[in-house]
Amino acid sequence: MGVLPAAWVAGLMLALSVGAVQATECRRVVKDAAGLSVCVPERIERIAITCYGGAIQEIAVFKGGDRVIAQPGVESFPQFARMFPELGALPDVGSFSNVNLESLLTEQPDMVFASVFSAQTNDRIKALGIPVFTLGTGRQDIQTILDEFGQVGTLLGKEDLARDLVSYWHERLTLIRSRTAGFETPKRVLYLGGSGGTENRRGWGDAFITAAGGINVARDTETQGVVAAEQVRLWNPDVIIASMNDKSRVSAAAIRTQAAYRQVQAVVAGQVHAAPIGGFWWDRPSPEAILGILWLSKILYPEVLEDVDLAAETRLFFSRFYGYALPDAEYQRFFEPAAQ
Repeated sequence: MGVLPAAWVAGLMLALSVGAVQATECRRVVKDAAGLSVCVPERIERIAITCYGGAIQEIAVFKGGDRVIAQPGVESFPQFARMFPELGALPDVGSFSNVNLESLLTEQPDMVFASVFSAQTNDRIKALGIPVFTLGTGRQDIQTILDEFGQVGTLLGKEDLARDLVSYWHERLTLIRSRTAGFETPKRVLYLGGSGGTENRRGWGDAFITAAGGINVARDTETQGVVAAEQVRLWNPDVIIASMNDKSRVSAAAIRTQAAYRQVQAVVAGQVHAAPIGGFWWDRPSPEAILGILWLSKILYPEVLEDVDLAAETRLFFSRFYGYALPDAEYQRFFEPAAQ
């Protein structure tokens, strides 16, 4: 490593001195996704985000968007950019293990929201005297994401809103359980996530399917990853859900049309679906994921959830938690990529 620029050294010394002051001003301690106790500054006015995985959406739900001073971008989510255009123009100091520490220092954050997957980089940020709160960024199940809502709500001083969000989730999950409990043969579902691979019981895909009342056909596999067409034929799922993540290797359209999948029950029955995209992917963990669970449950058991108006639920959620009146035309766009 070469000699550090004088400005960088000065910034480092300033950061370390600020960190010492912050340590003496700690008033609250909150556990993060890594199980670490985070000393919360008295005031959090400047937030830097160094991860994707629904972080900016979560902070926006808790009315913290005006405190964010740096984040990686929302190009994959035009609906979110439409609702919060100011957040799309913020500086990007990097994400996960590729964070520019000098740029981060320049932004002078009070708190960094980072991923549980970038522990070494997070430690380097902490060494600069900046508190780091790690988020699950996909490594969650229903309980841990609800716990995270409470933690982030506490950090941002929005405990009441966090309780409201958790209550909303519980009410909808209870509704789904009560409607789908009587089925002797639950629908068997294959979920193909952003990597094009499936997820076993340790992945969010399993939580997504189970909460909707289905059975994850890949639940007991030893590994998570790309799944061969032969294995899909052996599982022979009733329903296949494919992510619309830009990194997806297997699209719903490919499964519907490729000869290798022609005899799979889901293909024969016309039950291959691409997950919608709202303010975030509905098939991935975020505050909005409950809408994806409702969407999937209606696909699996339309006869018992026919009266659940997904459009009305979505408008309610967006108004209640994003503070946004969602026009019907924008709601319909959530499903346009899924039709391809």
